[in-house]
Amino acid sequence: MNHILTIAAMVGGFFALIGPLVFMHELGHYVVGRLFGVHAEVFSIGMGRELFGWNDRRGTRWKVSALPIGGFVKFAGDMGAAGERDPAWHALSSEEQAKTIHGRPAWQRFLIVAAGPLTNFVVAIAIYAGFFAAYGVPLTPPVVGSVIQGSAADKGGLKQGDRIVSIDGRAIGTFDDIGLMMVIRPHADLHIALLRGGRELTVDLVSDTITQTDDAGNKVESGQLGIGPAGVAYSRGNMGDIARASLLAVRDRVRMITDIFGQILHGQRSARELGGPLRIAQFSGERVTLGFVPFIDLMALISINLGFLNLLPIPLLDGGHLFFYLAEMVRRRPLPRRTQEWAFRSGVALLLGFMVFVTANDLGSLGLWRKLSGLVG
Repeated sequence: MNHILTIAAMVGGFFALIGPLVFMHELGHYVVGRLFGVHAEVFSIGMGRELFGWNDRRGTRWKVSALPIGGFVKFAGDMGAAGERDPAWHALSSEEQAKTIHGRPAWQRFLIVAAGPLTNFVVAIAIYAGFFAAYGVPLTPPVVGSVIQGSAADKGGLKQGDRIVSIDGRAIGTFDDIGLMMVIRPHADLHIALLRGGRELTVDLVSDTITQTDDAGNKVESGQLGIGPAGVAYSRGNMGDIARASLLAVRDRVRMITDIFGQILHGQRSARELGGPLRIAQFSGERVTLGFVPFIDLMALISINLGFLNLLPIPLLDGGHLFFYLAEMVRRRPLPRRTQEWAFRSGVALLLGFMVFVTANDLGSLGLWRKLSGLVG
């Protein structure tokens, strides 16, 4: 019975998490497209076979499809994922062509495509703004209030009263910034700049490693200095303070994502930590059981990830289209068709390979490979 409830929580959590984020992403494309007069033929949440849908008075088909792995807006004149121009486009009148995506200038197409991932960032900003409005803006100063004996901080010489200014050259504004940096830096060589009694000092140390093991036996490592704050401070603030804190929260999490990719590329972190839909479903189910706030916090982080990944210059993703449109604006003509076709095929191969890889990681996180190896053994 508990197993069934766990699966139900994972499935329900996944749909509750991904559905709104995909909808908002595609709504960004749709709204900006409409602002430029482009007709949307289809607005789909999910891929594959249509489950149900309806037509609005503008002739747009709104539908929910069987595979909950994404969504799309099909604008008039756009044949498919590669963004090819429909052959029938040339037979349209100039007025009708203007209502298609290929009938708009490159800069307008650029903004239509960019609106999707940018909307994901806006959603995350709105979520953090809601948190800060409800609970206050964290203002705990980055001052060491306590040092755990034998910890990395203790071995490195940090003392009570030290004010941490930067870690590895990255400015530290609040005590929360320290935790956000350390969570992805286990056993890392760190260069810490601090103020002690009005004097500027530097400390070099190696962070401690905390290892947590989930129910499937997967080990996740995070870093720790071994310090506590001198006190906790929050401010209700005004709308300006809340907006600024929300923007910084999104910026810091984008930095965290880029840091993780950098660590993977440099061999400092295992690529097995990359996850896909199944891992998201697992996390969603866990957060659903923890309550509304942890679940919404995960939604903000996933929304940032969706926005960031979609901006990567990979054909088939929004970032690939943006690259082509940017090249078109610079060259004052589109890239050669063969170049676009080659890039599109390469992008498909790359994304398919990535999906196979992260799905294998997801199945491992659910314990499948461990169970199979036990059966074979």
